[in-house]
Amino acid sequence: MLASRGPERPPGSRFSGAPRVGTAMIRRPAVAGMFYPAAEESLRSELQALTRGGSPADSAPLALLVPHAGYVYSGRIAARTFLSGRLADRIVVLGPNHTGEGEAIAVQAEGAWRTPLGDAPIDAPLAAAILARVPRARVDDRAHRREHAIEVQVPLLQHLRAGFRFVPICVGTHDLTALLDLGRGLAGAIADARERVLLVLSSDMTHYEPAEAAARRDRLALERILAIDPEGLLRVVRDEAITMCGVAPAVAGLEAARGLGASRATLVAYGHSGERTGDDTSVVAYAGVAVH
Repeated sequence: MLASRGPERPPGSRFSGAPRVGTAMIRRPAVAGMFYPAAEESLRSELQALTRGGSPADSAPLALLVPHAGYVYSGRIAARTFLSGRLADRIVVLGPNHTGEGEAIAVQAEGAWRTPLGDAPIDAPLAAAILARVPRARVDDRAHRREHAIEVQVPLLQHLRAGFRFVPICVGTHDLTALLDLGRGLAGAIADARERVLLVLSSDMTHYEPAEAAARRDRLALERILAIDPEGLLRVVRDEAITMCGVAPAVAGLEAARGLGASRATLVAYGHSGERTGDDTSVVAYAGVAVH
């Protein structure tokens, strides 16, 4: 069975752990078999089904907001979002910290992330550039060890962009100054890279409310995201008690995109878990957004 609507604290699995091969850290999957299939053949089949009939649009987004629940619930929205533009060979994936472990801004700076499809390598030069520009960021594997929000993006990226390199950043603070500083540091590091780098912002929307109420709340958050307004997004999420789990990476990512010249954002898709379960009384909602 895959995971339910996207538990906030997924249990460990037989895959979890972080062995070192030589001097490089290999982060093993923590939620394979729960959020997505653990067997390579089954995973490839699932990914082919999610992306069937789609081909990347010709645009080159600066950032994508992508949901991170089990593929059975949010996989189609995630796939549509990744197919809404051309992916890059270098990617930064920002995700929230559901477990509470590790540093507030935790970067894995070397090694690779293992999935049933193989290893996705860390972009060590880009990680070093980010660490140099974000004083509050720390090299920290602990925050990533059991966290699912970044992990679920990796097989989709492997399926759609073979050979990509990435930097995973787990964001566990809602301090506005820290988030804006992170965004500005990301923008500087990406600008210095002199080649295209895509930001992936991993977040689900409202959790465990009736579908109609979730849509009303999420509309307020999405208005700020589509306006590329990171300060406004954090404010409305706080003021309206919107349970958007990835608001912190979204705020930082929007600030980075703004610094890189973003001028517009488009809602790619919106949905909720009740569309799969048939129960609209308590759903988790999902949105895909492309920022250009």
